[in-house]
Amino acid sequence: MVAECKALIAGLNAAIDLELKQLCFYCDYYSLYQFVTGRWLPKKRKVAALLRQITHLQARFDSCYPRLVARHDIKFAFKLAREAIVPQITQTEDPVPMKLNETCVICYEDCDVNRMFAVDGCLHRYCFSCMKQHMEVKLLQGLVPKCPHKGCMIDLNVDSCTKFLTPKDMATMRQHLKEASIPVSEKVYCPYPKCSALTTKGEALEYTRDVIGSANQSGLRKCMKCHGLFCINCKVPWHNLVSCSDYKGSSNLELEDVKLKSLASTCLWRQCVKCNHMIELAEGCYHMTCRCGHQFCYKCGVEWKVKKATCSCPLWGEDCIWNNDNNRELDLDGIYLDEEEEEEEEFYDSDDEHYYI
Repeated sequence: MVAECKALIAGLNAAIDLELKQLCFYCDYYSLYQFVTGRWLPKKRKVAALLRQITHLQARFDSCYPRLVARHDIKFAFKLAREAIVPQITQTEDPVPMKLNETCVICYEDCDVNRMFAVDGCLHRYCFSCMKQHMEVKLLQGLVPKCPHKGCMIDLNVDSCTKFLTPKDMATMRQHLKEASIPVSEKVYCPYPKCSALTTKGEALEYTRDVIGSANQSGLRKCMKCHGLFCINCKVPWHNLVSCSDYKGSSNLELEDVKLKSLASTCLWRQCVKCNHMIELAEGCYHMTCRCGHQFCYKCGVEWKVKKATCSCPLWGEDCIWNNDNNRELDLDGIYLDEEEEEEEEFYDSDDEHYYI
């Protein structure tokens, strides 16, 4: 049914490009005829979306209606098609350029082909608007955007997205790509809240030696962005004249640290044991992945290994499930998708004028 609807949409678009005002289209598929005439209502949301697009296209004609015919009675259509195609092939004059449209498979809107984005590496195509929304959501989640096609794992190229991404989004994407390229064991984040710049252990060591003259064994490092001093072992601002072991065993925390730990305890936040980054679970499962790459259980804090839990905590908590009353999945434009949308074959016989299910 989806293929039949898309074929009809392509035909209606071709008729619109030819600036036809009145149109009668012959339909040899009984179910499609019933849907288009409004006698049947679709149960599948994808089919319903396509039928709404068909209705919208029909409204652009002064007159547009379907006519049901038997499958063995459509040979004349092929004859008409051949008669229309042959003159175009033999025509010597340059054809008048026509505006070419393409249907985005996410929003089902007809877009100018120049407003369609082809993903490098797989060539899946989507409109600029859908790609922009997809990438903004992924960047907001702290992820490197991939091709939105189901099952496709191609990373999007930041340089090819300049037509629809803002400079801020471009900078964010480059930052995420940099983070993804650094091994988890080599990542170092500046502990100052207003900075949080990412670097590697090697870069931090080399920069500190160049600026200070030497990076002593106590773990002193200098941030390349804000130039603040910090301890790479404790992952905190530099604790001058205090060893790492003494600092970790000291109860004399800064007032800001005391407030933060109190707030974290009240709000049930978790602190990553690898980078000390504070994490809050807004919604979703208890499997957490920190910005440094460390994976752990939000419920108990135990590390996940090889993408598997090492604790006996449940994966979900009812208080953290978003849209708990709805177990269906949302696509990019907010349409609920059925778990499986298999084509249903409809078998029927026909005579010259009637069809029988």
